[in-house]
Amino acid sequence: MKKNFVLSHPKKPYQRLIEEAKNEVKQYIKAERNKALPEGADFWGFNCKFGQVADKARAIHEGDINANISSAQSQHWKSFYLEVIPTPKQRAKRSEDE
Repeated sequence: MKKNFVLSHPKKPYQRLIEEAKNEVKQYIKAERNKALPEGADFWGFNCKFGQVADKARAIHEGDINANISSAQSQHWKSFYLEVIPTPKQRAKRSEDE
């Protein structure tokens, strides 16, 4: 998902647009996690970028998406760019010392 979320609408309040954006991202991640994993992968990881525009988007952790959207809300951004790319990943083996 590579998307610009516009936070202005003639009939919807600003807060509702923020909640719709958060919900859309949550639904997308849920749908991607339910897809079949390729051979050798343990789980779906997500490479995420967030910013006011695509050119200035910075990498963020998947768990920080809602916090970044809330930050954009507190700064009254008119739009924001979010990129969420699913990536098959493997769990790291723990060493015997731990």
